[in-house]
Amino acid sequence: MNMDKLMKQAQKMQAQMLKIQEELAKETVEGESGGGVVKVKCNGQGDFVSISIDPAVVNPDDIEMLEDLILAAINDAQRKSKDLANERLSKFGAGFGLPGLM
Repeated sequence: MNMDKLMKQAQKMQAQMLKIQEELAKETVEGESGGGVVKVKCNGQGDFVSISIDPAVVNPDDIEMLEDLILAAINDAQRKSKDLANERLSKFGAGFGLPGLM
C-alpha cells in the first residue's frame, strides 16, 4: 500500500469517525429504575440530558431510597449510551476491516 493511499484512507476514516460522533450526540437513550419512577436520558456520547422523578417516590423520610433509584437510573442510562456508541463504532471498524475496534 503506498503512502498516498494510506493517507487518503486515514482521512476518510477520520471524517467518518467525526460523523459518527456527531450522530451519537444527537441520539438519546433512557435509563430507568424503580419500574420507571426515575428516568434519566443520556446521549450517545455519555452526556446526561435530563432526569425525571415521579413525585410519588419522593419521601423526605427516605432520601436514601431516592438516591439509590437515581444512581441506578444514571448507571442504566450510561450503560445504554456506551452500548449504543460501541454498536456504532463496531460498524465503523468493520467498514474498514478493523475487527475489535472497541
